[in-house]
Amino acid sequence: MSRFTRARRLIAPLATAGVAGGVLYTMYRPRNIPGYEAAVVPPPIFGADGTFKLPRFPRIKSRLEQIAELRKSNSGKEEDVYDVLVIGAGATGAGVALDAATRGLRVAVVERDDFSCGTSSKSTKLVHGGVRYLEKAFWNLDYSQYELVKEALKERKYFLQTAPHLSMWLPIMLPLDSWWKVPYYWAGTKCYDFLAGSEGIESSYFLTKSKAIDAFPMLKQSDLVGALVYYDGAHNDSRMNVSIAMTAALYGATVVNHMEVTALQKDANGKLYGATVKDRVPERDGKKTQDFNIKARCIINCTGPFTDGIRKLDDPTCKEIVAPASGVHVILPGYYSPGKMGLIDPSTSDGRVIFFLPWQGNTIAGTTDEPAVISKNPLPDEKSIEWILNEISHYLSPDINVRRGDVLAAWSGLRPLVKDPKAKNTESLVRNHLIDISESGLITCAGGKWTTYRQMAEECVDAAIKEFNLKPKPVVNPPMVSGTEGVDDGAILDGSCQTHRVRLIGAHGFSRTLFIHLIQHFGVETEVAKHLTESYGDRAWTVAALCKATDKRFPAKGERISQLYPFVDGEIRYAVRHEYAQTAVDVLARRTRLAFLNAQAALEALPRVIDIMAEELGWDRRRQDLEWRETVSFLESMGLPQPMLTATRKQVEQGKLDLKSSLEYRMYSRHDKPIEE
Repeated sequence: MSRFTRARRLIAPLATAGVAGGVLYTMYRPRNIPGYEAAVVPPPIFGADGTFKLPRFPRIKSRLEQIAELRKSNSGKEEDVYDVLVIGAGATGAGVALDAATRGLRVAVVERDDFSCGTSSKSTKLVHGGVRYLEKAFWNLDYSQYELVKEALKERKYFLQTAPHLSMWLPIMLPLDSWWKVPYYWAGTKCYDFLAGSEGIESSYFLTKSKAIDAFPMLKQSDLVGALVYYDGAHNDSRMNVSIAMTAALYGATVVNHMEVTALQKDANGKLYGATVKDRVPERDGKKTQDFNIKARCIINCTGPFTDGIRKLDDPTCKEIVAPASGVHVILPGYYSPGKMGLIDPSTSDGRVIFFLPWQGNTIAGTTDEPAVISKNPLPDEKSIEWILNEISHYLSPDINVRRGDVLAAWSGLRPLVKDPKAKNTESLVRNHLIDISESGLITCAGGKWTTYRQMAEECVDAAIKEFNLKPKPVVNPPMVSGTEGVDDGAILDGSCQTHRVRLIGAHGFSRTLFIHLIQHFGVETEVAKHLTESYGDRAWTVAALCKATDKRFPAKGERISQLYPFVDGEIRYAVRHEYAQTAVDVLARRTRLAFLNAQAALEALPRVIDIMAEELGWDRRRQDLEWRETVSFLESMGLPQPMLTATRKQVEQGKLDLKSSLEYRMYSRHDKPIEE
């Protein structure tokens, strides 16, 4: 046999081995995982003189200083007029403010209630491309759905890079009950990996039945043939929203919450030049407040489900474009799911998708998708709660009793689906988001989802610059967001959109081991230290420093406001001093997440929250009573049981709540004695 013949016979096996090796390398190659890099700024250490210096972070203007800035826009000086006034400080509005500010524009953002008070705090907590959208794109040959997934996967990576403390990768399991589904869903998850490309993390993988049970012990074993696991992102939505707003404030944006737009101002030609606003905080203290005007070259409406309300201030005859849909979620105890793995049911009894995910030590399940009426704090309906519980019970082991009394919190978020007012068929909903400019110049940015907030903001600011001939410019004297001169955050701010590279407050000094330094310096509990670093990043140093000393051997600092969760007193002080928290609901729902995790625990923590805020803000007894009533009313929308809604502060403080009528009280055995032989 000639050498040529032998060599030719080797070509096929060598090629096969090469392809297989390439595939294996692609799947298992070492990767620099976004969000897991070392801190850009190392943690502080003891100096040569034995002293320990905490980081010196730049100061954010107080809320009153920001209001004074708003008033300055009417000074008559051209340089005091805002380039952009954003109405609404949810994810999109705060994102627009940060984008515009980092392009060197003079920008203000006002919010009627609080940052993330609506849809932006009531999401499924995922940062995802959307596996189900990819499936629709394939079967319907829908290129726009494909583009949606591709764009979202790109944005997913930016979350991990700009806010690694608030975002994380989460493996999500897809249980399979038939062998034919294995190749179908395997191909689907591999396509998802392929689309993610360099934006991805680990590759999806198949688990045998035994491995699936090992990873998710609560899973029902009957009919289970295996499971596929793919990776997506998760985040702390309202804390992300607050961080975006505060970062915008650091970069020079005027950011004010609890400031309501009551009218829009037009010139003789019918073009918008400003808005009339009202500060809603003084009236909570029984004081009168006067409306005042803000002048701006461009006004952007980013009010989510309330978009049409602002559009009608501009044009009372305009057609409504928002078709709100209600998405109900429930919170269950942490033992319902593993701490580091979620689950997806892509085909529920009525064809919807449901997620079952670990979040903040508990388990979140949802969501529904029903037409809804717009309201400030919609209540979760019992039918939706029961539907979610019934669906997840199909995937859990039959010996696990999914009980209504296990629901610690439940809420309804309004998803603002929108119709294009300029489309021929005005009844059809747009698939992604909408940017519309009215005849008077009001820019409306609506629709979309959390994952693509940054892209929406970029496109919105691009549209504003083009329509109003705004002049972006490099940012001069940028703030030292990191607290050190070692990082020049302004180097990239050349007047173009750079929000995919702008790190949010807390990101610079964050690492996965930062909590250890916090424990060793302040003596806080491990669970508390992890929570602080994963909620505030490097600002956890400031939060821990604001905690009260305990006079105990350990922990040395940090009084929990609820014994069930790692939220501590320093967070309340930080929220008031550095994050514009003005009400108890601001703290319980959006700065900490206690109201979303456990409505009754939030009620029990409420007296302590009010006391600390009263010290910080000088509340009198009347204001404290108002905060109690309004917070208890809000907790109804978080699923607080009906008997608790009439609780008084005195009853809560003295532990005299009538719990015997509650579902949770009756679920547990309280009097059984051990049986002895």
